Order: sequence, then structure tokens, then C-alpha cells
Amino acid sequence: MAEGLSAMARTGRHAAHVTAATAAGFYPALHLLDRPVAGIYALFTPIAFGILSPLPGAGRERAATVLRAVPAAAVLVVLGTVLAVGTWPAVAGMLAVGFALAFGSACGPRIAGAAPGLQLFYILACFPPYEPGTLPQRLVGLAVGGAFLALAEAVLFPDAPEPPYRTRIADALDLAARAASGVVRGEGPDPGTAARLGAAGRELRLSRLPAGARPTGAGRTDRALAQAGAATRRLLDQLALLAGHAPAPGDTASAELLRGIAASCAETAAALRRGRRRRAGRVLAGPQLLEELVADFLKSRAGAPAPRAVLVRRSTVLTAAVSAVTVRTAASLALGGRERLYGLPREQFWYAAEGPARLTAVRIRGNLTRRSVVFQNALRTALGLALARLVAGSLDLSHGFWVLLAVLTLGRTTAGATWSAVRAAAAGTLAGAFAAGLLIVGAGGSSAVYAALLVPMMLVAFTLGPLGGPAWGQGLFTLVVATAFAQIAPVTWRLAEARLVDVLTGSAIGLLCGLLAWPAGARAEIRHAMSGLLRAAAPLVRATATAVTEGAGSGKDGAGENGTVRSGAGRSTAADGSPSPGVRLTLHRLRIAEAAYAQYRTEPAPDAAEAARDWLAVLDHGSRTLVGAYWLPRTDGMPGLPPEARRWAREAAEGVAAATVRAAGFPPDGVRVRPAPLPPEVAERVPAPLLAPLTDVEVWLRALARDLEAGSSPQTSQAQQTP
Repeated sequence: MAEGLSAMARTGRHAAHVTAATAAGFYPALHLLDRPVAGIYALFTPIAFGILSPLPGAGRERAATVLRAVPAAAVLVVLGTVLAVGTWPAVAGMLAVGFALAFGSACGPRIAGAAPGLQLFYILACFPPYEPGTLPQRLVGLAVGGAFLALAEAVLFPDAPEPPYRTRIADALDLAARAASGVVRGEGPDPGTAARLGAAGRELRLSRLPAGARPTGAGRTDRALAQAGAATRRLLDQLALLAGHAPAPGDTASAELLRGIAASCAETAAALRRGRRRRAGRVLAGPQLLEELVADFLKSRAGAPAPRAVLVRRSTVLTAAVSAVTVRTAASLALGGRERLYGLPREQFWYAAEGPARLTAVRIRGNLTRRSVVFQNALRTALGLALARLVAGSLDLSHGFWVLLAVLTLGRTTAGATWSAVRAAAAGTLAGAFAAGLLIVGAGGSSAVYAALLVPMMLVAFTLGPLGGPAWGQGLFTLVVATAFAQIAPVTWRLAEARLVDVLTGSAIGLLCGLLAWPAGARAEIRHAMSGLLRAAAPLVRATATAVTEGAGSGKDGAGENGTVRSGAGRSTAADGSPSPGVRLTLHRLRIAEAAYAQYRTEPAPDAAEAARDWLAVLDHGSRTLVGAYWLPRTDGMPGLPPEARRWAREAAEGVAAATVRAAGFPPDGVRVRPAPLPPEVAERVPAPLLAPLTDVEVWLRALARDLEAGSSPQTSQAQQTP
């Protein structure tokens, strides 16, 4: 109940912003200056950016986004005005503009949020009559509407700012610091702490955030925040394992490293809350000590032999330290630092030295594939809008831009969801058209009546429409446009009829495109994306284990785009310092799978078994595979390693890799894999300096096996898996 009232209050405040901005621009332009064209653009600009576009952030952030989007909207108005010379030029422009704006959502939540509104400005301008002389009025109306909306968002009933994602990471890191300190104090197995760590990790999932608050942009800051969040989830997972087992007495090296992890987590959390930025240098200077502690820890492990249980625990502690170093480095990059990356795998932070243009180009190139849900949605949207423009222009429909507006607002990523929205919108528009017809017949040509009704009509429509769904939205918006257009020119009840015909035409076109272009949305694509990720990760598992035991030059199992075998994939970088083919392919498939998963979470699952499948565990498997490829091959092989131990590493990695390939087919019963532990008789013959890195491989393979079992079984609940 409280959440519903809070949502209504937020929607009401937002409706007040849009209504105030619309009235401030529309009434003076129309009734005082007698500039109807400027009035139309002053009317639709707040609606485009305030209602049609789900802009992220609180009031001031949305105001800044509106001001930055106005110049782009002006370019689209100019382009649409020029191409309105004929139907076919307008259709070609609509196809290009529609695809570019929809595909631009891959570059970040702000662009994705503003894209629908920007589409509207080209739509408005590209319809007849062809009157380039009205361009100044159009631009003035756009500027006035945008300025008033930005002012209203920033000043009128401002929303409280939402906590940023970095604050969630900081809260999780504080919990991690306390958990690491508790493990050092030897508090013993603590299921409560493990449960709290798991819950904190789930809160860092991007699906728990509003779409506009997710760090999904192509820039360095968003990439670093996303990496920091993923590494924090792994850190919490590893600390939960340590908290769930009894400490090893006398293991001073692990205790010292855990203290360093706790200190690093605490300092990183404090820096994330401050949000302090610098132009150069490290934002986090102190945690350099953690890297030194890791180096000392590695040296100490190479000394006197230790029991296997202690070695496994130390390997888990080392894995947690690696995650803490990753979090600290990514957080520093997100806060504006310039990490030198001494002693760190450069491929893991490949974006650190890249400029914004390069990072944007990488994101765009990575999504230019038919398997990208971003590409699919952009193409579906562009084709639907272009077809709607062709139909509206060829049939010379009155107010034909409503046809395109219906395609834009009612299109969904699945045919089923589109059909549901279309049915509701048709019913709502029919009811709204009937009410608008009665209003027009009753009020006649009295523009004063329409002027008096417009503001309360907008308040009601913009409050109840977003809460009530397509039926309420389309029905109430029909009343809004009727009261607005009745002030611009004399109207009859046929305006309501034209609105109904246009919405039904646009609905039919949108439904047709939804049926013909990827009708199943991400529900069909996610299996292929996850399967591709697993198939890319499998050879990297083999190659990483081989690189640990035999050296970097021995990896032979990197898979190419078509499944071909390439050499030199055992390390995260090739001999020339560039990313290895196996790492590049796995990272690319991981990004495609992440996008498919993000859209999948917005669509209804087809059945209970599919809904229960833990796709996030598959993503964790791919991420953990990459982390192992970055960090495990720290040496140039293991001279003196007994052949039996080398054979064990090869066979254990092969078992996990083979299970990964089997899991890519998603068998009905899932995949069960238990990597064979290093036999005690073999471990006794392994020299002490080599036993610890061999244990690291064993612990890594076990973690991969857990991810595989969780992700491949449809009976696993997402709530049971700590990412």
C-alpha cells in the first residue's frame, strides 16, 4: 500500500512538472502571440521528454538531460522539415533516424531514456504540409518547451535523488570489511553472516535497479562501476565461503591478508560515498598496500608445506584478495583516477586507457550483430516507424503522425506483449474518442472551454496514464489532444474519429512488425546468447589450466568465432600484448548475453521451469572464467611438476570444459560436474612451491562447477544462488 502511494506521489509530481511546462509555453504562443506552430512544439516538447521518454535520475539530473537533448532534437526538427518535401524522402529519413536512435540505447541509459522523445521530433516535422518557412517557429517552440520543462523538473516539487549504484557497492563493501575482520578474529562458522553476504550480493544485481540507474553506458565510468559491482559480488561470495567454515589455527599469512582486504574494502567504500574525482593519479592511494600483501602472501605460500585444507583455505583467501584488488581498481577508475595498473592484468581493465570515442565505437561494433537484442529492437522499431510513415503518407491520413506515435508507444519486445498492449490501447482509444466526441459536440467552437479544461485534463492523464497502463494512457491522451487541437483550429467530432483510426492503424502496423521481426524477444535469444557464452568459455578453461602448469606459450585451445581452434589463448594477452582470441571472444559473448539477460528480465517468462533457471549463474560462470584467465597464469609454467599432477590438472580442466559444452545445450536434467580433487598421493610428490598454485586451479574449477550446476538446472531458484 505504501509503495503504491509513493509511486502515485512520484507520478503526480512528474505530471505537475509536465503540465506546468506545457501550459507555460503553449498558452502564450497560441493565445498571446498567435503562433500556432510554435504552440504545437511547445506543447509536445514537455510531453516528449517528460512522458514519452523515461529519463533517469531525479529532478536536477532529468533537467540536465533535457537541456542536453534539446540541440539533438533541433537537428531532428530541421531534418524532418527538409525531408517533408515528399513521402519517400520522409520514409527514408524515418528509417535511418529510427534505427540510429533506438540502437543508441546500447551506449547508455540516458541515451536510451531520451531516444523515444527524440523520435517524436522527427515524426512531427516530417509530415505535410511542407513548410520550411515555419522552421523558426518550430525551433522556438522546442526551445521554450525544453527550457520550461527543465525549470519545472529542477524547481517545482523536486524529487529526492535516488542513491547511486556506487552507494550500494559501498554498503556491500562495508559488510565485506566486517565479515573479513570477523574471519580474522576466528569467530567460527557463521551461517548468519554468510546469509547477509549473499543477500547483499543479490542487491548488487543490475536487475534490482531502475533501468536508468544501471551502469550500462559505454563510457569508462559506467564500465568501471559495473566491473566494481561484479567483483564485489564475487568478493561477498568468497567471504561467505570463508565465514561458513572454521578458521585454520596459526595461519598468520591468511589473517594478515584478510586484514588487508578489510582495510581496502573500508577505504574503497568511503571513497565511493565521497564520490571524489581527480584529473590524474590514484583516487585510492592506501590500498596499494593490499597488492603488496598479495605479493608477500604468494611468497609465503611457496615456503614450508601446509596441509591440504589450509592450502584450500589460503587459495580462497587469495581469490577474495584478487576480487578486493579488482574492486579497488575499478572504483578508482570510476571516480576519475588514472591507475598505472602495475602488477595487474591489463586486459581486465582494458578500457582504462581508452577515450570516450573509442569506447563508444567498441560498444557499437559489438552490438552490430543480428544476435544482439539491441540490434533486433532497433531494426524492429525502425521498420515499424518507416512503414507507418509510408502508410500515413500514402493514405493521406489526417493527423498521420498519430499513427507513428502509436507504433512508438505500443511496440514491445515480444509479439505477445505487443498484442496485449494493442488490445488495451484500442479499447482505451475507443473510450477516449467517444468521450472526446461528446466534449466537442457539447463545447462546440468555444476555445475558452478547451483552454480551461486542458490543464486539469493533462494533470489527470499524465498521472493516471502511466499507472493505469495502455488503456488509460491512450484514452486520456485522446482527450488531451482533442482539447489542445480544438484551441488551434475549429474541430468537429471527426477529430476523435481520426484519432481512433490513426491509433488503430499504428497498432496494426506495430503488431505486424512484432510478429515478423523476432516475435519472441529476448526469451528466444537468451538461450542462444548463454549457449554462445558457455561454448566460448569452455576452451578458455582448458587453456588457462594448461597455461598455469605448462606456461603461457602452451595454450592451444582458444576458439574463434566459428568454433575454429586458435593458438595462444592460454593467457589473457597474446605475445604482442593484445587480448588473446579466447579472451576477446568470451568477453564479447559475455556482453551480448548480459544485454539479452537485462531485456529478458523485463519480459514475462514462458513457463515456470524457464523462469526458475538461474541465467545469472551462467553469466557468473563466464565472468569467473575470464577472471581465472587474467589472474591464474602468473608464472611461466611449473618446471619440476610431476607428470601425474600435470595430467590431473589437464583432466580436471577437461572435465569442467566438457561439462560447460554440455551445459550449452541446456539438457532437461541439467549438468552435474564434480572436478576430481588432487589425489593425496600425487600432492605428496608435488614440490611445496608448486602445490599452492595447483590448489588455486582446483578451487577455481570447483567454483566454475558450482556456477554450471546452478545455471544449467531449471529447478534451481534464483534466490538460492549467490552471484
